[in-house]
Amino acid sequence: MTSAAFVWPLLALALGHVFSNAVRTLPAVAADVLGRDLALSAEGLAALTGAFPAAFALAMVPVGVALDRFGVRPVALALLAICVAGSLLAATAPDARGMLLAQVVLGIGCSGMLMCPMTFAAKRLDLRQFGLWSGLIQAIGNSGMILSASPLALLVEWQGWRAGFWACAVLALLAAVAVAAVVPADPPADPPADPPADPPAPGPKRRLAEDARGVLRILARPELRGIMALAFVSFAAVLGVRGLWGGPWLMEVKDMARVPAGHVLLGCTLALVAGPALAGWAVSHFGRPRALAAAGHLAAAVVIALLVAGGGLGYPVWLDAALLVLFGLAISFQVLLFSLLRAAVRPEESGRALSAMNIPFFGGAAVLQWLSGGAAALGGGAGPALLTFALALTLGTALFLRWKGR
Repeated sequence: MTSAAFVWPLLALALGHVFSNAVRTLPAVAADVLGRDLALSAEGLAALTGAFPAAFALAMVPVGVALDRFGVRPVALALLAICVAGSLLAATAPDARGMLLAQVVLGIGCSGMLMCPMTFAAKRLDLRQFGLWSGLIQAIGNSGMILSASPLALLVEWQGWRAGFWACAVLALLAAVAVAAVVPADPPADPPADPPADPPAPGPKRRLAEDARGVLRILARPELRGIMALAFVSFAAVLGVRGLWGGPWLMEVKDMARVPAGHVLLGCTLALVAGPALAGWAVSHFGRPRALAAAGHLAAAVVIALLVAGGGLGYPVWLDAALLVLFGLAISFQVLLFSLLRAAVRPEESGRALSAMNIPFFGGAAVLQWLSGGAAALGGGAGPALLTFALALTLGTALFLRWKGR
């Protein structure tokens, strides 16, 4: 299904995911000035920004219920309004407490920015088509991290970190306008071939609490626990390396200025944009999505370890840049988790199932973000923090391979 009636709404919804990636990775190029202005240490900033994925994870149950109950358009518009409010709160935060509130609001608002286009696609496509389009959605959304590399580094250098959040507020508003303009309120459904002469009497409507329990039941299914274990560490690594510690590593350990560090992070971001397409190509040629997902996450762990080793061995900056590109390509194989999950549930469960997987995706990011802050405090900086994610990726992949499911 590639008609304009499908593509344009999907692109409008994906614009919200672009915003989400931009706003949550902004601290990577502004960590030093954010910490200075808000009187926060590196570990304090990690704990504060960890509120974003924590709020994101907690919001996934109601978001999953709302997507299946009310549809994509109203959920997307409500969440984008929250995103605008969160960006404005961040741009005007007077202190660390104000920024903490902003991160919580942003986490709630962004909680459906990937699930809205994913659910829109999952309910309209077969498994083969969904595998292709889920990769494209991820690639489009990851382009938001391009904005938080060189462009926002330049903006922060010129106007300060608050200007970055003002720019993100404008982006969220543009996404809301696009969704309102092109996403249908009630997507047409195919009519039954032979409508019954006497339509059945309506049964009792499910209660919201029952739908919420349905999300949690999906999360707890034994056959899905391997996927959930890998999801717990997967996005945490992206947010940890590209969203927070990559910038401090380059600026503090490698002695790079903000804008050149932003250029290096741009290379990692471009890899994150291209990576999902590479994952799709690999599956189409070799099959074995489980093996490819495991290999990608293990490769990402090795690359992080090599990056940190270079801090002591004195790698040239171009090698750090190459390693960050390899990390972006390897970790992008996380997109295969969506296809594995989609194949394991019924189509009518797709909104709740995809939302259920985002609980470990972002819950793991919150937990590992806080752990990385502790590692930085105990071990002396960004290197130990980055190694936290290498260790977590290794453990998560081992559990994924052990718990094969059905």
